[in-house]
Amino acid sequence: MAFSSSPSSSLFRAASSYSRPRFSHSSFRNLSPTSPSLANHQRSLASAAFRCSFPRWSHRLDWSSPLSLRAHIRAVTPVIERFERKFATMAAEHPFKTVLTSLPKPGGGEFGKFYSLPALNDPRIDKLPYSIRILLESAVRNCDNFQVKKEDVEKIIDWENTSPKQVEIPFKPARVLLQDFTGVPAVVDLACMRDAMHKLGSDTSKINPLVPVDLVIDHSVQVDVTRSENAVQANMELEFQRNKERFSFLKWGSTAFHNMLVVPPGSGIVHQVNLEYLGRVVFNTNGMLYPDSVVGTDSHTTMIDGLGVAGWGVGGIEAEAAMLGQPMSMVLPGVVGFKLSGKLRNGVTATDLVLTVTQMLRKHGVVGKFVEFYGDGMGELSLADRATIANMSPEYGATMGFFPVDHVTLQYLKLTGRSDETVAMIESYLRANKMFVDYNEPQQERVYSSYLELNLAEVEPCISGPKRPHDRVPLREMKSDWNSCLNNKVGFKGFAVPKEAQDKVAKFSFHGQPAELRHGSVVIAAITSCTNTSNPSVMLGAGLVAKKACELGLQVKPWIKTSLAPGSGVVTKYLLQSGLQEYLNKQGFHIVGYGCTTCIGNSGELDDSVASAISENDIIASAVLSGNRNFEGRVHALTRANYLASPPLVVAYALAGTVDIDFDKEPIGTGKDGRSVYFKDIWPSTEEIAEAVQSSVLPDMFKSTYVAITKGNPMWNQLSVPSSTMYSWDPNSTYIHEPPYFKNMTMEPPGAHGVKDAYCLLNFGDSITTDHISPAGSIHKDSPAAKYLLDRGVDRKDFNSYGSRRGNDEVMARGTFANIRLVNKLLNGEVGPKTVHVPTGEKLYVFDAAMRYKDAGYDTIVLAGAEYGSGSSRDWAAKGPMLLGVKAVIAKSFERIHRSNLVGMGIIPLCFKSGEDADTLGLTGHERYTIDLPSKITDIRPGQDVTVTTDNGKSFTCTVRFDTEVELAYFNNGGILPYVIRNLIKQ
Repeated sequence: MAFSSSPSSSLFRAASSYSRPRFSHSSFRNLSPTSPSLANHQRSLASAAFRCSFPRWSHRLDWSSPLSLRAHIRAVTPVIERFERKFATMAAEHPFKTVLTSLPKPGGGEFGKFYSLPALNDPRIDKLPYSIRILLESAVRNCDNFQVKKEDVEKIIDWENTSPKQVEIPFKPARVLLQDFTGVPAVVDLACMRDAMHKLGSDTSKINPLVPVDLVIDHSVQVDVTRSENAVQANMELEFQRNKERFSFLKWGSTAFHNMLVVPPGSGIVHQVNLEYLGRVVFNTNGMLYPDSVVGTDSHTTMIDGLGVAGWGVGGIEAEAAMLGQPMSMVLPGVVGFKLSGKLRNGVTATDLVLTVTQMLRKHGVVGKFVEFYGDGMGELSLADRATIANMSPEYGATMGFFPVDHVTLQYLKLTGRSDETVAMIESYLRANKMFVDYNEPQQERVYSSYLELNLAEVEPCISGPKRPHDRVPLREMKSDWNSCLNNKVGFKGFAVPKEAQDKVAKFSFHGQPAELRHGSVVIAAITSCTNTSNPSVMLGAGLVAKKACELGLQVKPWIKTSLAPGSGVVTKYLLQSGLQEYLNKQGFHIVGYGCTTCIGNSGELDDSVASAISENDIIASAVLSGNRNFEGRVHALTRANYLASPPLVVAYALAGTVDIDFDKEPIGTGKDGRSVYFKDIWPSTEEIAEAVQSSVLPDMFKSTYVAITKGNPMWNQLSVPSSTMYSWDPNSTYIHEPPYFKNMTMEPPGAHGVKDAYCLLNFGDSITTDHISPAGSIHKDSPAAKYLLDRGVDRKDFNSYGSRRGNDEVMARGTFANIRLVNKLLNGEVGPKTVHVPTGEKLYVFDAAMRYKDAGYDTIVLAGAEYGSGSSRDWAAKGPMLLGVKAVIAKSFERIHRSNLVGMGIIPLCFKSGEDADTLGLTGHERYTIDLPSKITDIRPGQDVTVTTDNGKSFTCTVRFDTEVELAYFNNGGILPYVIRNLIKQ
């Protein structure tokens, strides 16, 4: 894969990558846009932007027609000319100009220039974790003593001493990654921000992504049609029928906004496309070399860490700010060193490894930290294995799970079609800048904040569930664990099924065929998700299990909903090359589409007969999927037990038909000769899988797949969109609606505020996820969102999902706290999306109660336990509560991304003091709450204590979770987006 060398494209990219200043807390208060110091800084930034712009792979420009491309170039020509005039003075102005170094090519000439970390001559750098070196290089390169100061560089160099102190640093990612569920609301916000700029009399063209933005449409396909050779086409046609308006809007955005690439539906899963194609590892921009880095609006953006690219998930609103040139303000993280040794035993998969690592890191506690892997065991892990581990960083709670670049990385880059010259440049740069690990050389001792170690030989086959990704169960203990879950009280590991009902059998007719379900029966078996479909060893392993089962005469029961949704077209090519897709098809695992499907709840409907058998008999039905999330209510409303497993185990459990089985002792089924077939009979050896990978996964497969990806698909290409740069909102649309965030906005910030006499909208326990707060799945027929759609003439069959309707704030506000598995203490044990309206004692849907409070002029707050907001990075989990009138959330602890999202929407996050929570303080949620926060932003400090009082005389202290000075500036402005608009207008 080569960089685009077209002069016009290079200049266009340079101009559109211009980055604007960050306002720290002090600059926010004291710098006016006309001050001489600010003007000087902005002039120096303009010159630096030409140096630090971001390239695209050569395919980028294929997405615009020649006419629109020429229009883009005309639009930015004056900016380019300004940059060229400033470019000559760049070196003289840069604080670290003395370490700007040439990187020679082996055959003569140079690859380009780079800011050399070794040239800083600081011995502390040699001990830094590789992940921290990436932050350091970014700070050195972007240092202008305004956005990024020399003091910031020193903080990072002194990481060993500064990281325990929670110091704040700015970080400028090289690019932003979106998927369509989060991409639609992001483009809606950008369009709305243009309107706000227009209303405030400013230049609407200032609302344009200033760093490269890639948006992959992968979250919309549902598993409607299965077990059919035509499933891919049939599901895509349904996907376009449901989402034509959304897709047209995204296509409009790709032309209305500069620097935005949209990869159309049917191409693959965003993180696999990022890994196989979009990831650069090292940028070369007009002769300036620097490491790739990315933030994405999907929490599994961390998958790219397996390629040695620093990447993590952020909220949609944070990503929008990064697109518009705002440096990210982050706390300099601690780094957990995770040493790997040994090698995996025969028959153990990468999925078994990642579930083991997830449990270990959850126990260790890594929230807000980087995890960096090292050790002799690294050589035993393929790049795909590393990406599997990195992918599940959100499940173990880390910001990143980072694998530094080594020879394995370089081999993968060549396999996936990156050119030899590009790979040579990557290796030369990383070696020269001390960012490459060569395990053939003596290793410099690095310092970590804490240490963990795992001998890979100790990993055993396992799955996780039934309700959380980190509840790992060794396969040998699965039957006893399942029986314990039936007996245990309702909770993460319990269903409280009475003893006399545990052997219940629900008999029914499936299309004229006798069928039966018991507790634990598998009704969904899905090979899905970026976590596993990017890994050829487990995908081919699944094919080998299917092949052995076919040869022995085993067959998956027809009422089990089976599906296979690869993360890219490459998977299809190697499954066909190996001859194994034929056997997967015979077991019902036909390819259903290229997207996230079951992993995000797009599992489609179960057959009516199966659904009735579950509902009428109160069966605890199971789903087994090769995904990364199994929170209750996420996979399917009728599968209360959901287990994460490797793709070959998904096939094995589908064949068994139940999770209530001991694979060591009980047969999976009866073969064609009447003999019992056991797990060991169908399980492939590590050698068999390795042979299949070696013979079936070929470089040309990657090249041919990604040449085709730029051509879209016929349905996408036929979408016609307006050429205007301002969006014409349709008031009758139920998909795309103008949100109210900037109505009545003025140039004067609203200022800080406390909360007075607020009612408690909801009172939660621990582990409330973003799926609970803002579900992505189906819209329940009796919900407020359903009523809204029905009132506007939308048939129930056309409801689609909450995730697909995130471009409509009216639907999403009604979908906030609409999860059917919501447990709210105000309801005294009743489960569902309702709450108690405290003044009247009425039980109402959460939306209806919130609107009643709002109409009466009352603020509301939410009480919660530990890990509030865990799960997917979902900005609607913050936008929705804001629209409901929630002013603060008081919790024991917050998931990292969700806390920042709350701040970004102007909601106050507060933490109970250690050892305290709502229960220990005697809070029932029937009180009224006053939060004593100063009204002047200058009187608030990050992490300060505040007093909360109630109307019945209780008083307690909380920590306000504004973690940085910049977050205080966001709060003062009523959120991050109003803050960005005001500052863009001032510049």
